[in-house]
Amino acid sequence: MVHYHRYIQLKKGQVGFADEDEESHGGSIGLICGNSGYGKRITRPKLLSLLVLSLLSCSFIVAPQLFSFPSTFSLLYSLGAEDEGLVAGSDINASPCSSVSNGTFCCDRSSIRSDVCIMKGDVRTHSSSSSIFLYTRTDNNGVISYVSDISEHGGEDDNEELHREKIRPYTRKWEASVMDTIDELKLISKKQNSAVHHHCDVKHDVPAVFFSTGGYTGNVYHEFNDGLLPLYITSQQFNKKVVFVILEYHDWWVTKYGDILSLLSDYPPIDFSGDKRSHCFPEAIVGLKIHDELTVNSSLMEGGKSIKDFRDILDQAYWPRISGLIQDEEREALSPSAKTPVEVMKGKPEDRLKKPKLVIVSRNGSRAITNEDALVKMAENIGFLVEVLRPTPTTELAKLYRVLNSSDVTIGVHGAAMTHLLFMKPGCVFIQVIPLGTDWAAETYYGEPARKLGLKYVGYRILPQESSLYEDYDRDDPVLTDPESVNNKGWEFTKKIYLDRQKGKNTRKGRLLEKRLLKKFDYQVLLCCSFVVCLLRAEREVSKSAVVGS
Repeated sequence: MVHYHRYIQLKKGQVGFADEDEESHGGSIGLICGNSGYGKRITRPKLLSLLVLSLLSCSFIVAPQLFSFPSTFSLLYSLGAEDEGLVAGSDINASPCSSVSNGTFCCDRSSIRSDVCIMKGDVRTHSSSSSIFLYTRTDNNGVISYVSDISEHGGEDDNEELHREKIRPYTRKWEASVMDTIDELKLISKKQNSAVHHHCDVKHDVPAVFFSTGGYTGNVYHEFNDGLLPLYITSQQFNKKVVFVILEYHDWWVTKYGDILSLLSDYPPIDFSGDKRSHCFPEAIVGLKIHDELTVNSSLMEGGKSIKDFRDILDQAYWPRISGLIQDEEREALSPSAKTPVEVMKGKPEDRLKKPKLVIVSRNGSRAITNEDALVKMAENIGFLVEVLRPTPTTELAKLYRVLNSSDVTIGVHGAAMTHLLFMKPGCVFIQVIPLGTDWAAETYYGEPARKLGLKYVGYRILPQESSLYEDYDRDDPVLTDPESVNNKGWEFTKKIYLDRQKGKNTRKGRLLEKRLLKKFDYQVLLCCSFVVCLLRAEREVSKSAVVGS
């Protein structure tokens, strides 16, 4: 993960004791076959008491401010209650820009994550000055009119500004270092006569959404969390009748995610800096709304849309391509140069009915599992059909989607590739191997989103002796015994020690990693991931009985 130390400080007010309680989340998976539901989760009395005390403490802080409305809204956000309605009685749907009249624009800067400005009326771009202008005219009755491109009148107030704002349209507002790299837009409202000097090259009759694909774009987690999901949240209300205007435009990004973009907009995206024409819109949203890590808060969405609705978009985006790949394979199987019958059948639906499928998301370098081959053999011995997935930045997303969407269980080590949990079917099992020092990040960035998506999540926290750091530090070193104290020193320590240098491996006690994972598989995964797994369990028991009877 990139730069989460400061965000831990900002968000721990929301997450609370997630790191200490993570194993209880994994253990909450009920020993029930099929998809009938989860087992009951045990709530720790001590934790509940602490949460109650925390809420009471917060109430004493917030109460004096409740009589001053303007400051209350900002205070709730500063306490980390953004978007989740964590403060009782707060109106999370309230926004200073919930109603914007024609001829005006409004900026909502209350979120710790992003600023969003809304402009309505005669909106025109001017890329060479990194500006978006709003031109309006008010008649004697206070009604807004639109300005023609051709005017016989100039007027001495042609260049008079009514209002000006600046915004960097990226969703990591709390992280100053990356926000400094994002292009800044000037939003300017002017009187009507100025429009004669700023004609429209391209007129659009639908709204525009302006956003940046700069920052951490290039990392799959950030591409989904900071870009695609906020884009869905911001634009879905327009039912595809919206134009995307992109700052720091990348051809490869548009190509990579074109299948998704086509389901969010009926129009080709515009390169704000590269397209020097003046584009005119009846409305513009500048900046993207974001709810939480890899999720959609249905209480904040029109029509109650959720993360599962976004996942339906992914289904629609990738299944046409997947169907084409399947047809190509079937044609190849019937050709004279076809593989042997055994090779052709590998991975076919008939084979998957016999064995549940486990996908291992492999890593190279840091945080890799050095005994991956042994893990594969162990899973095969249990009864899984195993596929090792090695995604690269150039791997076609439809192919990744096909593999993960057909899995009953997916396992991987904490890192950006875990973002692909979005490709899994709700109801299946997602196992995240959690290296030392990454408990909070693993829970916040992937564990919690997995549960919101409807996956059955297991967090496997490795022991010190299962980490390569065990060879590099004394047994009583805080790196091994108290990772949180190391993380508290700053992001540079977290990155250098726990993210860049750590690997999972065989231990001196024997194949401890495999043995502990075997326990997870045997009692949770095999019983929970699907009806197919239940059949497998039944077949194994029948086989044992037959052997005993003989």
